[in-house]
Amino acid sequence: MVAMFYGTMPDGSEIREVAIAAGNLSARVITYGAVIRDLRLDGVDHPLVLGFDQLDHYLRHSPYFGAVVGRSANRIGRGHFSIDGESFQLSLNENGRNHLHGGFRGFGKRPWRLVDHDQWSVTLAIDGADGEEGYPGNVEARVRYLIEPPATLHLDIEATTDAPTLVNLAQHSYFNLDDSPNILDHQVRIFADAYTPTDSDDIPTGEIVTVAGSVFDFRTPRPIRQMRSGERVTFDKNYAVDRQKAAEPRPHARLHSLKNGMTLDIASTEPGVQFYDGHKISVAVAGLGGRRYISCSGCCFEPQFFPDAPNHTGFPSSVLRPGETYRQSTRYVFSRG
Repeated sequence: MVAMFYGTMPDGSEIREVAIAAGNLSARVITYGAVIRDLRLDGVDHPLVLGFDQLDHYLRHSPYFGAVVGRSANRIGRGHFSIDGESFQLSLNENGRNHLHGGFRGFGKRPWRLVDHDQWSVTLAIDGADGEEGYPGNVEARVRYLIEPPATLHLDIEATTDAPTLVNLAQHSYFNLDDSPNILDHQVRIFADAYTPTDSDDIPTGEIVTVAGSVFDFRTPRPIRQMRSGERVTFDKNYAVDRQKAAEPRPHARLHSLKNGMTLDIASTEPGVQFYDGHKISVAVAGLGGRRYISCSGCCFEPQFFPDAPNHTGFPSSVLRPGETYRQSTRYVFSRG
């Protein structure tokens, strides 16, 4: 398989694209941000993810479409945390108050190295330098995408460090299973009985609260479109699937379209999954095939450690130490019927 030229970064470096396929599923992955640029199922005439046809649109307009974000995904309140009594201050790239998805030049906004690829898989790597965005330690991360018949996309991530640091990586694809203008009529099931409430800045309060009796209860399938007091509810919440990592992927979420009968099942080793309905999407340029992306054009399920984990003793720890290896395995299984 040949890695094709996709675009040129402002510094002149080239971004490559690799096409992988097996069974009924195919994907296009670019070295910028380890982005899943396009994802297709045989017999379906539209992409299953949101993306762009041009590199410049990723650089200027992408809300992390298809990227692997980190070195610490999600939010860290005020960008501040401590490890072993030593305090660290991260960049404040969200509203000048909080740290989001690794900062201004997090892993989802940088080129990755193309390590290896074949017909079914692609492996990418990236280095995070000591002090970058305020993080301690030099980190190396590797991501492997593998497609397995009939229609499963495997994501496997590993990372190591030379000093205690935070590592919490998440795949940030936005899914739309039936090409509708929005995904509000898609049905969602989330395999979690608790979530982490947040303040007005979407920073967790530190509580882990049952979903029972709340609008956040997706233990049985229901549409994303939910109303409360005459207004539509928006979703951008972390669900506590478990209180620790698992050795093997376990069910996290299911997305289903009543319109075409397609289902996406997501399983992961991670303790949490962030469900985001895409309500903030507002993209000024055309997406894949000339599509226009508006509020809720796609939704995300991001397996990860809980947001702001280093600042809450009751959350699973996202600290990685020398001699340890961060590992994540996540599976995306597509089916129709």
